[in-house]
Amino acid sequence: MNVLDVRDLSLSIGSTPILKNVSLSVAPGEILGLVGESGSGKSMTALAVLGLTPPRATMSGDIRLNGKIISGVSDAVMQQVRGRDVGVIFQEPMTALNPVMTIGDQVAETVRVHSQASRKAALAVARAVLDRVGLPAEQFPLSRYPHELSGGQRQRVAIAIAIALTPRLLIADEATASLDVTAQAQVLNLLKRLAREDGMGLILITHDLAVAAETADRLAVMKAGELVEQAPIERLRTGMTHPYSRRLLADAAYVPARHGRPQAEAVPVLQVEGLVREYPGARPLFGRAKPFRAVDQVSLSIQPGESVGLVGESGSGKSTLLRAILALEAPQAGRVQVKGRNITAARGAALKAIRRDIQVVFQDPYGGFDPRWKVSDLVAESFHLLDARPSPLEARRRVDEMLERVGLNSNAADRYPHEFSGGQRQRIAIARALITEPSVICLDEPVSALDVSVRAQVLDLLAELSERLGLSYLFVTHDLAVARTVTDRLLVMQAGKIVEQGLTASVFAAPSHPYTQKLLAATPDLVRNSALDKETFG
Repeated sequence: MNVLDVRDLSLSIGSTPILKNVSLSVAPGEILGLVGESGSGKSMTALAVLGLTPPRATMSGDIRLNGKIISGVSDAVMQQVRGRDVGVIFQEPMTALNPVMTIGDQVAETVRVHSQASRKAALAVARAVLDRVGLPAEQFPLSRYPHELSGGQRQRVAIAIAIALTPRLLIADEATASLDVTAQAQVLNLLKRLAREDGMGLILITHDLAVAAETADRLAVMKAGELVEQAPIERLRTGMTHPYSRRLLADAAYVPARHGRPQAEAVPVLQVEGLVREYPGARPLFGRAKPFRAVDQVSLSIQPGESVGLVGESGSGKSTLLRAILALEAPQAGRVQVKGRNITAARGAALKAIRRDIQVVFQDPYGGFDPRWKVSDLVAESFHLLDARPSPLEARRRVDEMLERVGLNSNAADRYPHEFSGGQRQRIAIARALITEPSVICLDEPVSALDVSVRAQVLDLLAELSERLGLSYLFVTHDLAVARTVTDRLLVMQAGKIVEQGLTASVFAAPSHPYTQKLLAATPDLVRNSALDKETFG
């Protein structure tokens, strides 16, 4: 008997159809990879299984869990199903966990809600489950709080909550999208082991085909609320049949064309020399606190037209280094020069003048936009860095021109950020960064939250802008597959230091440092799991 059977599931919100005759099944111990672009219906399918559809939704079709119909039952019944029979893991564990409850109490809560267990007995179960997911008692006591853990460790707590009562079905909705490659590999291996050991069905919802290829037994591809193809994972090697599936695979493997070459000039557009950034350490009972060195004597340079990747695990110091480069934090030693001018020591008008030449694009543009501002105001915001602001008419002309340059219509200027998709918002963020005509743009995980087709479009845009405008990029990412496609040189950062650097192709072909080798080994490889040949990937 299958753990889950979904038959002819259709769902509408008002008059808008969201899901159309979706049918799928999951066997005990099987891992089903559910893939598709944002808005394809993957998460709504999961919410329908969990009985968490929006209030105005109307649904038809059957959903059976272990042979019993759970579609259309009361919320009181589904409250007993959720947590006991079906567990769920969301993308961002910090928002899924309660910040004021200890990890022990949060795991134990699931046990107490679904049983008559005492707090002591529930905490004993919590301890056993946390041990099982790789959080041993000697390092991770039940009294720890979520903020005291890393992203990968918090995701393990979320997994412990989901499997505390050994459910028959586990739904992981983009559970590794925000993790670095080593934490992602650890979490995926853990999920695979739990599915095999417990005979638990696992639905792995992801926009990353490489993750699905490494983890799943079967693949289900969704487009516009419909399942367009279901096949064993081996089909990736022999060739997907549906045109949409093949396009997803091609987008995941996409390598932007880069015809330009870095210009060998005497003055780099960005030069970092011996940069040190420290933070106060924990104060001991006796003596002085030893500072924590997040960036330790880092040096790098970027030539005009060059794209340099900065990769490493979470906590390696990438973001701290980026903040110091942007003069958002003052280093304890070293200096940063933008086109030969020292941004570290600059103040006032001198700092504004340098900032015109170095801009930034963040991972989540929506978090950096004022939702009350129109796009025209957001893109024009950086005009304050200019010596003389353009007139309102000239400013609007420049904004319209920049929006069209990044692939948006000029009428987008009169709309608000919430009216755009994730990829369109990232284009707006790029337009804002370009409006002062900088020489170098720092990109902090700019495509990690985007699905494969939108990611391909944004990467293609960045490559085209670099070639046409001579832009240089510092590309900060934990996704080595992305770094491989868009960078000329690669810097690998560990514990605040650059441990390896070189031409991107050379580092991938023959990594010399053990840490780089570990990162590459942990990176899901779509090449070896697909029918596309290696030339397709560059």
